[in-house]
Amino acid sequence: MASRKNLHIKWDKLILPIVIFLLILIIYLFFPSIVNLDNSVKQIFKKILMGILFLVAGLIINKVFNILIKREMNKFDIEKKDNLKERKTHTQMKYLKTVINIIITLVSLALALRQFESMKQLSTGILASAGVIGIMVAFSAQKLFANILAGFVIAFSQPIRIDDVVIVEGEWGRIEEINTTNVIVKVWDQRRIVLPITYFVEKPFQNWTKTSADIWGTTDFYVDYNMPVEEMRTELGKILKSTKLWDGKINSLQVTDLNEKTMKIRALMSAKDSSEAWDLRCYVREKMINFMQEKYPDKLPKIRAEIKNK
Repeated sequence: MASRKNLHIKWDKLILPIVIFLLILIIYLFFPSIVNLDNSVKQIFKKILMGILFLVAGLIINKVFNILIKREMNKFDIEKKDNLKERKTHTQMKYLKTVINIIITLVSLALALRQFESMKQLSTGILASAGVIGIMVAFSAQKLFANILAGFVIAFSQPIRIDDVVIVEGEWGRIEEINTTNVIVKVWDQRRIVLPITYFVEKPFQNWTKTSADIWGTTDFYVDYNMPVEEMRTELGKILKSTKLWDGKINSLQVTDLNEKTMKIRALMSAKDSSEAWDLRCYVREKMINFMQEKYPDKLPKIRAEIKNK
């Protein structure tokens, strides 16, 4: 499994915003009565301070919520090999954290703006007078709700989870991040594919670790009809037993196809995760080719031709 950073709980991050909140609260309660100001100026000053208090309070609530979420996530070790439950929980909690953070931020911002009557009138006037803006906002809201709905579907029905191995757009990779609007897939060569979150609800894709981390791998060989299949089956068993990449569960070799020139032989094997399955397939392919080259070089694919003397 891909390595993960430890989710450290840092309560000290709350100190600065709490101090700021308390200082602003003290100023709000005592400063206007101490300083000799006009009532109109005092009212404006108090509204500004109250707006800042709402914003800082929203920041503090977000930080507290994030710390509590991280504390819960620390209980589920995603570094484990058999980490299906852990990845499921991390996926749900990360999405829940994102949604709650957005809600708290919007509520605190709305409460801050409501302190000013002119801001309420301005926002109402823009939405009422600009039909084009209204259509754009409605379209944006539709896309936003579609993304939020897709996020809930992914978080709770779990077609994908953090660290799942998937095939998307013809690429093999792992789910690295599940955000509010997109999903980031880390491809095997360290590239990142950024896909809209609705992609995983609307389009077909392969999830190699949907029910468990272990996976089957296949390797195909094309050989001449004279190749002894039973010898290859025996050799496959020896090869698998010689490596720790094999998990000891699946070991099979069958003739899966024929044509006028060769037999197609498929070796089936299993490993505890997709990364080791890939390495195991390469290992079996190399060792089986060496076996055929050394023991049965004359049984490799041939092109036959019949030459007649005229």
